Amino acid sequence: MTGFTFVHTSDLHLGKGFGQMPEDLRGRLIEARHEVLDRLIQVARDHGAGHILIAGDTFDTTGPSGQVRRQAATVMSGANDIQWWIIPGNHDSLAGEELWRRLDEETGPNVHVLRTPEPVRPAPGVALLPAPWPRQFPGVDLSEWMVDCQTPEDEIRIGLAHGGVVDFGENFDSSATIPPDRDRSARLDYLALGDWHGALEIGPRVRFSGSPERDRFRHTGRGSCTVVTIAGAGQVPQIQIVETGRFSWQAPVLTLTPDEDAAAALSQVLDPDQGARRDILMRVEVQGFLRLSGLGHLDDAVVEAAPDFAYFDMDDGNLTIEYELEDIDLIAPSGALREAADELLAEATGEGLSEEEMQVAQAALNRLWTLVREG
Repeated sequence: MTGFTFVHTSDLHLGKGFGQMPEDLRGRLIEARHEVLDRLIQVARDHGAGHILIAGDTFDTTGPSGQVRRQAATVMSGANDIQWWIIPGNHDSLAGEELWRRLDEETGPNVHVLRTPEPVRPAPGVALLPAPWPRQFPGVDLSEWMVDCQTPEDEIRIGLAHGGVVDFGENFDSSATIPPDRDRSARLDYLALGDWHGALEIGPRVRFSGSPERDRFRHTGRGSCTVVTIAGAGQVPQIQIVETGRFSWQAPVLTLTPDEDAAAALSQVLDPDQGARRDILMRVEVQGFLRLSGLGHLDDAVVEAAPDFAYFDMDDGNLTIEYELEDIDLIAPSGALREAADELLAEATGEGLSEEEMQVAQAALNRLWTLVREG
C-alpha cells in the first residue's frame, strides 16, 4: 500500500445544552456542534482522507434526544464516500445500549461503532485497535489489550482510545489512565486519543485531537481536528492540524497599572475585526491596580464593546483598586453621601480589619462609585 490518510477527531459532544450560557446564545452553540460534522467531512475530502476516526464522546450523554441522534446519523450516512470509525467514551459509553442500537438502525454501512477490543481493518494493510468504554468509570486502562494484540508485521497499527495520560480531574477515572508510552509498548504507528478538549501532542505518534468545536474557556481558540498520514508500518506519521470550529473561545489576561489608559489596554486584547466578534466568546481576566476613575473608564469600554460579541464577561476578582481623595471627591464633595464614602474608604484601607471585611468595604465603595456614575 502507498499509505493511509485519515481524520482524527473526538469529543463532539453532540446535544450539549450549554445551560450556563445566556438563552439567546445556547441555540447557536448547539447548532455549531451539529454543523461540525459537515466541516469534518469537508476536511476529509480536502485532504484525500476516506476515513474519520472519532476517539470517544460523539454524544454528550448516553441519552441524547432522538433529534440529535437522528440528525447526526443522517449527516454521517449521507457522506457515503467517508467511513466513520467510532468508539464510545465516558460520556456516551456502551452502557447507553439504546443509543447505540438506534444509531445502528439509523446509519448506513459506512458508519462503524466499535464495541469490542479487537482489531478491525479499515483498509488493506491497516489494523485499527479500538478501546471502547463499557461504562462511565471502567476502573482499568482500556488500551492495555493492545500490547498483546498480534497483527502482521507489515500492517500499520493505529490505536483508538479515550482517556487521559494524566489525571484531568472533573470526575476523571484516574484508574483508567493511559500510559504515555502506549505507542511503544503496543507497537502503534499512531495512537488517536480523545477526552482532552484541546489539541495536545504527547509524542510524535500520540495525540489528543481536541474537540472540533470548543465548548469551554479552558481550551481557547477555535476547535480543530488532526489529519494523519502514515506512509507504512513503522513510519512516523505526518500530522496536520486543521481548524474546524465556528466559535472562538478567548480568555486573555489584562494586567493594568494605575496610570494606564484602561480602555485602550482593553482594546488591545479584543479582535480588531468588529464583524468577526459575533462568533467570539470572551472572558477577560483583569488584574493589577487601578484608580476608581480608571475603573470607570474600563467599565465604560466593556459596556461599549460587549454587544459585538457572542458572549462577554469580565472577571476583576484579582484587580486591586487604589483609592485617592480625588476619586472620593467625584462621588460627593460633601454631605451624607460623602460621609458614607469616607467611612467606606477608611474601612477599605484601614488597619486592624480582616481581609474579608476590607474586601466587603472595597466592593461597597466600588458599587457606590458605579451608582453615582450611572446616576
